[in-house]
Amino acid sequence: MDVQRVILIAALALVSYLMVLQWNEDYGPSHQPEQQVTSSSAYSTDPASAVSELPQASDAAASADIPQTGTATEGAVQASATSLIKVRTDVLELLIDPRGGDIIQAALPQHQGALNSTQPFVLLEQNANRTYVAQSGLIGPDGPDANVTGRPLYTSAQTEYTLENDTLTVDLGLTTDKGVEVTKRFTFFQGEYRVGMEYLIKNPTEAPFQGVLFGQIKRDGSSDPSQQNSMGMQSYLGAVFSTATNNYQKVDFGDMDDERFNVSSPDGWVAMVQHYFLSAWIPEPGTEYTYQSRKLNGNYIAGFLSPTFTVSPGQSETVSATFYAGPKDVDQLKLIAPDLDLTIDYGWLWWIASPLYMLLKWIHSLVGNWGLAIIGITIIVKAALFHLNAKAFRSMAKMRKFGPEMARLKELYGDDRQKMSQEMMKLYQKEKINPLGGCLPILVQMPIFIALYWVLMESVELRHAPFYGYIQDLSQMDPYFILPILMGITMFIQQMLNPTPPDPMQAKLMKMLPVIFTFFFLWFPAGLVLYWLVNNILSIAQQWVINKQIEAGNAAKD
Repeated sequence: MDVQRVILIAALALVSYLMVLQWNEDYGPSHQPEQQVTSSSAYSTDPASAVSELPQASDAAASADIPQTGTATEGAVQASATSLIKVRTDVLELLIDPRGGDIIQAALPQHQGALNSTQPFVLLEQNANRTYVAQSGLIGPDGPDANVTGRPLYTSAQTEYTLENDTLTVDLGLTTDKGVEVTKRFTFFQGEYRVGMEYLIKNPTEAPFQGVLFGQIKRDGSSDPSQQNSMGMQSYLGAVFSTATNNYQKVDFGDMDDERFNVSSPDGWVAMVQHYFLSAWIPEPGTEYTYQSRKLNGNYIAGFLSPTFTVSPGQSETVSATFYAGPKDVDQLKLIAPDLDLTIDYGWLWWIASPLYMLLKWIHSLVGNWGLAIIGITIIVKAALFHLNAKAFRSMAKMRKFGPEMARLKELYGDDRQKMSQEMMKLYQKEKINPLGGCLPILVQMPIFIALYWVLMESVELRHAPFYGYIQDLSQMDPYFILPILMGITMFIQQMLNPTPPDPMQAKLMKMLPVIFTFFFLWFPAGLVLYWLVNNILSIAQQWVINKQIEAGNAAKD
């Protein structure tokens, strides 16, 4: 009995310890006001200030800790006022600055900024409070973005575009001071968050054109706006690089403070990840790119550089990359680039979490409610562990039956622990009791519980997903703490069905566990608490039936 209790309490203590660590890591202040989509931007169009934040091609690059790629050009850049270019699709609302052709705002109309809000979620934006933009351009000896006087000013046929068919093309054009014609083309697709970006370079001159394509994501160190309340769950916030040597490498803001990431790879991508959403640059595969990060002027920058390419006189060339700005949608991410779906971070138990997510998604396709899907997956997991739980419950029921005998042995040999242990083992062998049987369900369910925790934390489908009644968001805590309290009550009922530990101290510790667990679960997502509550109810029903069966069998023997 003592062996079982020691192992059980050790296992529960481990669970409590892991919960404390996860709670400290996941929960913290993150309140953000409801986002507003603005038609204008505070994005600076001053040429001199904008160019300093790009991967420079001149000797001045050394001051910004950027590798040199050639000699900067000296041509003049227009400084006239510019109008931002608005692009609207069914899933994206973008603002593009014609100076440089950067995406300075990206709103997602399919995702609310806050629960019951009419405003879409804003992923990228540039204003007085926050900087998060996607930049791209051509540097190198002849690249227009390498101009020491500032970013180039593109022209477009119109300032507003709307996707009406399957695709939409937005062209920005300019002619360099040397006469090279450059078209920066964005291509949008219906129902997709990816954006095609390519440079069409036509060189009618007698001199070769040399350039380097770059793409980068610039973000300040502000908190994650997708965290919706002061005790919200904290997912990873920072950059991620995928290269041939490491398909998923996190480089958070603290890492960028310490040193610069700089790796060359033939294939890969760079992303800026937050809770539920991400932005990413994916260059065309098959070319050796340089992936790098740096911190400059209080902003964190992660991006890529292509090798130098040459456009011969009288020839044309196209260089391209793909940009993604949207939710962590596993189906779309898998199609865009290898391993991009790893940004949906399930942790070290991904091999359990991934099947759980697919099962959860399949159940939802049948029932149409994510809360019911969670109940469904709980029933399936419980059914898969039915026989293991049944053996454990029978072992605990036998423990309950022989509780008085164990208490008598403890009273007889309380001062001789070796003799008491020997007598206990004789009783276990005689009555075929497994003292470790009651621990198995908890030990088996621990990784499932942790894996499901990560699934619910990372699945954007559960963001703002309602259940029934007052629970309007399964990804957030129960606002009235009803589910955690019910969960604590079910844990107490489970204890009533289990044998009472002969050690008074152990008995007191066991009675405290429902209170401790209830406290931790107060701030857990309602979906996770729902899973644990339903699991407890099913366990109580199974244990009650098994207890009745054993009692009936004992009565028949008597």
